[in-house]
Amino acid sequence: MVNLTKRDIILREIEHVPDTLFDEILDFIRFMKTKSQKESLETAIASESSLKKDWLKEEEDEAWHDL
Repeated sequence: MVNLTKRDIILREIEHVPDTLFDEILDFIRFMKTKSQKESLETAIASESSLKKDWLKEEEDEAWHDL
């Protein structure tokens, strides 16, 4: 039995999709990429406010002073 990756399976499936669906598939792929990037940004923004408390401590400045 061949162990296919999800990428391989998707590529095989695309071979059998009618050309009329390519625009919709491309839109979906771009949507998913944008969604992933947005979620990463939101996580970074949310993390900043909670980490900010530690970043502003004098002990942090001292610990990173020589770097």
